Amino acid sequence: MSEPAFLWSSLAPAIPEISLVVAICAVLLIDVFMGDRRTGLTSTLTLVALAVCAALTVEYGHVMERVVLLNGMYVADELAYVLKLVGFSVVAVVLLYSRRYLVDHGILRGEYYVLALTALLGIFVLVSANSLLTVYLGVELLALSVYAMVAFDRDSGVAAESAMKYFVLGAIASGALLYGMSLLYGLAGTLDLGELTARLASPSSLGVVMGVVFVVVAVAFKLGAVPFHMWLPDVYEGAPTSVTLFIGTVPKIAYFALALRLLAEGLAGMAPEWTQMLAPLAVLTLVVGNVVALVQTNLKRMLAYSTISNVGFIVLGFVAGTPDGYAAALYYTLVYVLVALGSFGVILLASRKGFEADRLEDYKGLYRRDPLLAFAMMLLMFSTAGVPPLVGFWAKLRIFQALWETHHLYLVIIAAAMSVVGAFYYLRVIKLMYFDEPVAAIPPAVGGAGVRLVLGLNAAAVLVLGILPGPLLNLCARVLH
Repeated sequence: MSEPAFLWSSLAPAIPEISLVVAICAVLLIDVFMGDRRTGLTSTLTLVALAVCAALTVEYGHVMERVVLLNGMYVADELAYVLKLVGFSVVAVVLLYSRRYLVDHGILRGEYYVLALTALLGIFVLVSANSLLTVYLGVELLALSVYAMVAFDRDSGVAAESAMKYFVLGAIASGALLYGMSLLYGLAGTLDLGELTARLASPSSLGVVMGVVFVVVAVAFKLGAVPFHMWLPDVYEGAPTSVTLFIGTVPKIAYFALALRLLAEGLAGMAPEWTQMLAPLAVLTLVVGNVVALVQTNLKRMLAYSTISNVGFIVLGFVAGTPDGYAAALYYTLVYVLVALGSFGVILLASRKGFEADRLEDYKGLYRRDPLLAFAMMLLMFSTAGVPPLVGFWAKLRIFQALWETHHLYLVIIAAAMSVVGAFYYLRVIKLMYFDEPVAAIPPAVGGAGVRLVLGLNAAAVLVLGILPGPLLNLCARVLH
C-alpha cells in the first residue's frame, strides 16, 4: 500500500473532525473577505458545510468495529459515529432557527457561526476521547467557545454578566476536573482510559477516591446537576435566546459522552464508588429542578430548571451502572435534545425585535395568534412531562426499567413522584396558550415557511418516535453493548 493511501485509511475514521476543521477555516476566511458585502452568505455557507461534513462522515467515517488512533488518544466506534451525526443535525437546525433572531438583534456576524462550529469540534473531540488528555482538550474547546457565544451580544449587560458568571464557575469546574485527572494519572501512571480501568479497581486507596470525587464534581457541573447547577438558570435567562437554544441542546450530547468515557469506561472498575456519589446528586437534582420550576414566571428560566430536572434522569441512568442503564441515559439524552430543540425554537419564532417572548404571560392565547406554534409547543410540553404516547414517556420509562433491574426501587419512587410535580408547570404552559385570553399588545408571530416547516417536523418527530419507539431504543442499546 502506498504512503498516501495508508495515511488516508488510518485517518479516515477521524474524517468528521478533519472536515470540520477545514469548514471552520473556510467559513472564517470567506466571512473575512466577503461577509460584509454579502449578508447571509456566512449562515448559508455554514449550513452547506455542515451538510457536506455529515455526508463525508457517512461515506468515510463509519467503522464496523472499535478503532483506536493517534497513539491511543482517539477512538472511533459506533457510539461516536451516531453522536457526531446527531451533532451535525442538531447544530444545523439550531442555526436555522436562530438566523432571524440574530438579524433582529443586530448580531448576525460571521464570528457567531465560527464559534458554533468550533464548539461542535470540541464536542467531537470529547465524544471520541480515549485519553484523559483528549477529554480535557474537548471540554475546554467546547467551554471556551460557549463562553464567547453567551457574551456575543455586546450591547447587553445581562449577557455579559451571565458570561462572566459562567466563565468563573466553569473555570472552577475545569480546575476540579484537571485536579482529579492529575490524581488519577499520578496513581495509575497512564492517561489511557482503557488502561486506567485495568489499574484502578475497587476497593481503592484514599487518593484514588479523591480523584474520582473531583471528576464527579466536574461532570456534575457540566451537566448542571444540583448542587453544581447555579450557573444554569442565569445563563439560560441572560444569554441571547439563540445562544440559549445552542447551549441547551447539543452540548448535552458532549456531557453525556464525558460521563460515559470518564466514568463508565475509564473508571469502570470503581463503579461502586461513583454510583454511590451520583445517587444523592440525582435525587437532589430531581427535587430542586422540579420544585423551583413551579414558581418561575420567565419561560427560559423555567426551561432551565426543567433542564436540571431532566439531567437528574440522565444521571439516574448512570446510577444503574449497567450497559442497559447507559443505553437508557443515551436514549433520554437524545430525546431531551430533540424536545429542547423544539421548545426553544418556539421561543425564537415567537420573538421579535424588542420583544423576547420569554415570559409565561407572553404565551396567553397563543393558539389564536399562531395555531402552529401553539400545537408544536403543546406536543413538546406533553412529551417533556412524560405523557404517553409521546417519546418523553418512553424515555422516563426506560430509566425506570434500568433502575428497577438494578434494585434501586427508592429511586424509581422518587423519580416518579417528581415527574408528577414537574407535570404541573408543563401543563401550565398549555393552559396559558389554549385557555387564557390573548394579550392584545403582543405582535403576531411570523417566520419563513422553511423554518416553520422544520419546527413542524421537529414536533412531529416527538409524536412519531413515541408511537414507534423501537428503532431509536434498539440503536441506543446496540451502540452501548
